[in-house]
Amino acid sequence: MKISKIDRKKFGGKYVATKNFTSGKVIAFGKNPSKVYDKAIEKGIKEPVINFIFEEGVRYIFGIN
Repeated sequence: MKISKIDRKKFGGKYVATKNFTSGKVIAFGKNPSKVYDKAIEKGIKEPVINFIFEEGVRYIFGIN
């Protein structure tokens, strides 16, 4: 499966909606994943894929409590 790259400079630190996992075309984007999902639905995408795009050069630390 080919995974498309999404521009980190433009979308870094935001959630993006795409049509599927291999699409590089961003349908909607923003800071709130629910709003991004709703925007994609409004644009006619039945099951949008929502991903968080990490900012270039920023380190993220995740933990589970």
